[in-house]
Amino acid sequence: MTDVAVNAARPETKEQRAWYWYDWANSTYVTTTATVLMGPYLTAVAKEAACPGIESGVACTTNLSVLGVPIAPGSVYAYTVTFSTILSAIVLIFIGAIADRSPHPTKLFARFAWAGALAACLMFFIAGTNWQLGVVLVVIATICLGASLVVYDSILCRIANENERDRVSSKGWALGYLGGGVLLALNFALMALHGSLGLSEGMAVRINLLSAGVWWGAFTLIPYLGLRHLTGTVATPVERQRGVVGGSLSQLASTFRELRLYPQTMLFLLAYLFFNDGIQTVIGNSSLYGQEELGFDQTTVLAVFLFVQFVAYFGARFFGAAAARVGAWRTVLGGIALWSVVVVAAFFVPARQLAIFVVLALLIGIVLGGTQALSRSLYSQLIPRGREAEFFSLYQAMERGTSWLGTLAFGLVYQFTHSYRWAIVVLIVFFIVGSILLSRVKMREGIEQAGNPLPVVV
Repeated sequence: MTDVAVNAARPETKEQRAWYWYDWANSTYVTTTATVLMGPYLTAVAKEAACPGIESGVACTTNLSVLGVPIAPGSVYAYTVTFSTILSAIVLIFIGAIADRSPHPTKLFARFAWAGALAACLMFFIAGTNWQLGVVLVVIATICLGASLVVYDSILCRIANENERDRVSSKGWALGYLGGGVLLALNFALMALHGSLGLSEGMAVRINLLSAGVWWGAFTLIPYLGLRHLTGTVATPVERQRGVVGGSLSQLASTFRELRLYPQTMLFLLAYLFFNDGIQTVIGNSSLYGQEELGFDQTTVLAVFLFVQFVAYFGARFFGAAAARVGAWRTVLGGIALWSVVVVAAFFVPARQLAIFVVLALLIGIVLGGTQALSRSLYSQLIPRGREAEFFSLYQAMERGTSWLGTLAFGLVYQFTHSYRWAIVVLIVFFIVGSILLSRVKMREGIEQAGNPLPVVV
């Protein structure tokens, strides 16, 4: 293995342009539903079930009962994401093993995407006190999103070489935030004008949830049509008599045995588990924090998140450019440091101080997409050829919307303190541990262990 890159970066290809659109498609669900609306809305529905007639911003001390276990209404969403992730960690690993051997990976990815979009559309029917329906649909949508991303992320290795992936991954994330911002602007308009349109606030939220599902499903058509010519597999063939599923499961068992041969890949995954859990927990609970702890109404929170989406577009492009100069590994470490600043600052934000909240949102927007986009491209360099979806299934189990350690910690801290401030500040532990572990990853050594060409800037 030499230090010279094998493949030069090419001009943007039509496959790469088609690939970007799935970030545009699914990010509306991640933004509108998972990040902004579902946390506060499901919490409000759960609080109504436990404490009928309670006002927003007032803590409900009456617990719900789930199989005899007392659950605080304010922890329902955090626990739902935690359960979704534990289930995803099991399901997605099997999906990754099968996806590497699917003769039609694009068709497989689209089926998962459309199933998730359908679950997102059905969230329109969450109303009154039926928080249980919300829990079920969030679980289904989360698993389907993760499954579609396992295949989608693995396709990155087929359409971009080692010197293109930082650029391609960053642009995909950037367009995702732009798409999420466009729909969120429409959502914001509906929330602001719902009274003059004769709609209740609850109905406006439900329509916005439906819009995210429709957007997700409709725009998935573009990458499906643009990438459907990708057929065949570069994975190790399986015995004919065992079939795709049986052979894939056999190979999956082999993968866990072989992970010890890729110690830098394992270390990166461990680091990612921590710092990404922190990121996902901040993203998934920030609207809840803004409404329940800081006392802002839903329209104000929507406006701030709209601002974040467009800042995140430029932030992701900036991080991509920085990675081209100093390397993705160093850029991600800098991003984690900024996330730590954000979490500590959030603890001290006074209630109803909009200007300070907006400054905090600006910091989040700058760092939001860049760390995630570059983490995806960094990891792609550490995967042995032919095992992309299989290894990305491990990655996706820890990816956006599937974080579980962070949400569990967040939910437990709130359960005992009834304070979202203490719940948010505990996340600093995840960023510190993640940055320490990532700083010890030897990227050059890991790329060579995986048998991949070295990029120009490691």
